[in-house]
Amino acid sequence: MKNLETRYLERLSDLYPTIAEASTEIINLQAILNLPKGTEHFITDVHGEYEAFAHVLKNGSGSVRRKIDEVFGNTLSSKEKRSLATLIYYPKEKMEIVKKNEDNMEDWYKVNLYRLIEVSKRAASKYTRSKVRKALPKDFAYVIEELITEKAEVNDKESYYNEIIMTIIRIGRAEGFIAAISSLIQRLVVDHLHIVGDIYDRGPGPHIIMDKLMNYHSLDIQWGNHDVLWMGAAAGQWGCIANAIRICARYGNLDILEDGYGINLLPLASFAIRMYETDPCTCFALKGQDDTISRAEMEMNLRIHKAISVIQFKVEGQIVRRQKDFHMEDRGMLHRIDYEKGTITLDGKEYQMLDMNFPTIDPKDPYALSGEEEEVMERLERAFTGCEKLQEHMQLLLRKGNLYKVHNNNLLYHGCVPLNEDGSLREVTLFGHTFRGRSLYDALDRYVRKGFFSLDEQERENGKDIMWYIWLSPDSPLFGKDKMATFERYFLAEKETHVEKKNPYYKLLEDEEVIDQVMREFGLPPESAYIVNGHVPVKSKNGENPVKCNGRVMVIDGGFSKAYQKETGIAGYTLIYNSYGLRLVAHEPFESTEGAIQRESDIHSESVIIKRVMERRLVGDTDAGKELRERIADLEELLAAYRSGEIKEKR
Repeated sequence: MKNLETRYLERLSDLYPTIAEASTEIINLQAILNLPKGTEHFITDVHGEYEAFAHVLKNGSGSVRRKIDEVFGNTLSSKEKRSLATLIYYPKEKMEIVKKNEDNMEDWYKVNLYRLIEVSKRAASKYTRSKVRKALPKDFAYVIEELITEKAEVNDKESYYNEIIMTIIRIGRAEGFIAAISSLIQRLVVDHLHIVGDIYDRGPGPHIIMDKLMNYHSLDIQWGNHDVLWMGAAAGQWGCIANAIRICARYGNLDILEDGYGINLLPLASFAIRMYETDPCTCFALKGQDDTISRAEMEMNLRIHKAISVIQFKVEGQIVRRQKDFHMEDRGMLHRIDYEKGTITLDGKEYQMLDMNFPTIDPKDPYALSGEEEEVMERLERAFTGCEKLQEHMQLLLRKGNLYKVHNNNLLYHGCVPLNEDGSLREVTLFGHTFRGRSLYDALDRYVRKGFFSLDEQERENGKDIMWYIWLSPDSPLFGKDKMATFERYFLAEKETHVEKKNPYYKLLEDEEVIDQVMREFGLPPESAYIVNGHVPVKSKNGENPVKCNGRVMVIDGGFSKAYQKETGIAGYTLIYNSYGLRLVAHEPFESTEGAIQRESDIHSESVIIKRVMERRLVGDTDAGKELRERIADLEELLAAYRSGEIKEKR
């Protein structure tokens, strides 16, 4: 062991080759420990609503406005503060509007540059100069650093700063500088972003959201079931591909596939038109569509919707028969249909089917794909697995994502921890092994990665199938219901067949013993930890509270997706965790980016303080602080080795 420790210290000495350099690093790290902790921003269930997501990201769920209030208090009017906030969110667009109405742009530049500099000073105050320097926009890094850094050696500071600002204006760089410093403020008000699942499906722009996240400065993602569905599709799993296309068709978002990812749907469209040319496809009405869509486009969508749904039910039946360990035999539906009577028998009861036009189904072998369906799926698989942009987005999910995360005494996961009715952890058997609680999460996480990276063909195929399993299995922690009643909702009028019973976890969220058990299962102290949860929209308009179990569980899916807002009554919750405590923010629906710029209409948000700490939390109180202390301890050992002569200085 001593030999191993010596080798480690020798490697460390390559980075810090002298006593002086090791000592300086210890001092620097110790200083960081005593800074206020950075602001964490939690967002979940974005579901492709990229405009609302981008705005909440820009305003940091109200963090920018709070910084403006801290700096200017009552010295600026509400209108002036609103205008300054809009400038920070949308600097280029806002300046274009100002130039059309402002007579003296020089004065406007001067006033707003001073205001932006003061806000950026406040935003930068909790970070080291080194961290701020790394965040500075390249073109203006030196100038911004001069303006936001206090200079004790300068006697006439006002004159010094004024000269810099006037020079910026005189040489025509004011607009570029304003855009740069606004971007810096957005960057500094949020230190780290947590996406607690479901970036994909329903809304029109998940690919735009993913593009934005590709370049985000500090990020982690807890996968949602919709995200894992798209991961499975990108890996070539046919059940996932069919589901992803079906959901795009259902919400009128096929352009996500065609324009966003360049996936060619022509083979599927041509097949759908041939097979269902005279079929009204009444069971496959689109959701949330306005009157702008043409009749021809609507009919095309309906036929694609039905064609891919039938393929989905066939492919899923094949998976159920192939993967006996999934115990999902009840989800194979097509062999339960009486094709002569037009009925289906479920749980011993016969129901009339609403649609019996199935030209591609052979009643003797209902799960077999026709030759054309097989060809369509093969081409779609090649399109999904060969799409460079989609693969880049999935690699981001794999690099930055997991099924859950334990961070700064918070447990983050999208769905649930599967439980039995008595609150005990539900045991799940997969591929000959039994899992529950954390071990189930860990096993599923491993299999997702195997679906992309395993060199063993069988393991890779099992990993792909696991992604479909995570999407809709009753034992999946990301689904958390006894069934996904897709087939029943399309083909059966009886509402009793549509019911999806939630896992007991959801009715036990107020049970402190159960929540204590969950926290201990993930290695957290129940008395001081929190669970941050998404997945199930909180129906605020019915009086439901997102804060459960005396403030220890926060379910922050409040309806970012427009499809849910009639149920929830709001447009999403977000959570802010800064050095002062936890703040839950409820958002009203986002009008539009254009409205936010033209009318300076920020998302109206109301916040509730979940926890306010008596003493401001420091970096030293966080997980990052633990790591820094370990580094300090290692460096102190290196210093001792230098001073004892065990290791020689290298310079």
